[in-house]
Amino acid sequence: MLGIVENHFSPRTAAFFDLDKTVIAKSSTLTFSKSFYQGGLINRRAVLRTAYTQFVFLAGGADHDQMERMRAYLSALCKGWNVQQVKEIVAETLHELIDPIIYDEAATLIEEHHTAGRDVVIVSTSGAEVVEPIGEMLGADRVVATRMVVGEDGCFTGDIEYYAYGPTKAEAVRALAESEGYDLSRCYAYSDSVTDIPMLESVGHPHAVNPDRALRREATLREWPVLTFNRPVRLKQRLPAFSLSARPTLVAAAAVGAAAVTAGLVWYASRRRTVPGPATV
Repeated sequence: MLGIVENHFSPRTAAFFDLDKTVIAKSSTLTFSKSFYQGGLINRRAVLRTAYTQFVFLAGGADHDQMERMRAYLSALCKGWNVQQVKEIVAETLHELIDPIIYDEAATLIEEHHTAGRDVVIVSTSGAEVVEPIGEMLGADRVVATRMVVGEDGCFTGDIEYYAYGPTKAEAVRALAESEGYDLSRCYAYSDSVTDIPMLESVGHPHAVNPDRALRREATLREWPVLTFNRPVRLKQRLPAFSLSARPTLVAAAAVGAAAVTAGLVWYASRRRTVPGPATV
């Protein structure tokens, strides 16, 4: 798809990928709702509500007020969850739930960027306890994700320690460029959401993937490439050359630190429909 190979003496470069609806076909955290229910973390009513939220997410029809209400609900929902239990649930169901919804086109792009000598970085508003294992599955080099505050009892307090959303994604990209020596003018970025415009405009090669209406308008105005990913496929069923262990063990970006998860809270706020100004990098 890219057909570009980095010169050995070129500055370091990277490809930054949003996760939900960009690399995978659904919301990463909401996909685990049934597993969280089976693990006793949420009740049946919460499962039904997260199922509705997933529907709204896929349809792209939630407005700002709906998202604010859902954010408050999900923030309270994850309060008191045992972090170790969440890790175990994600580890046990990761391949069953996530592997079938990875876009073949995204996996191919990741592979091509690695072949071209670029690092691959997943930058997601979802919780790091979900995003980091997915990143490792995909062979990503680094992950930037939201983390929640963990109390002395090993449970989530319901507060957010670091929120990877909107402009803070762009800040994380610039911080990584500083620490890793990336030349952002030669870097790539991919996202479906208008809230990621700050991240997209911070690189030289932005791409809109399955964009919402607002991002599609912006991409058209700015003449950014618009990509359509619509072929979810299990990694083992696609290219034989795609190896789940092709990259070194995933190293979390220093900007994010320790991992944590929210059960959809982070997705919810990332889908605001307010278009950031073009100069809000």
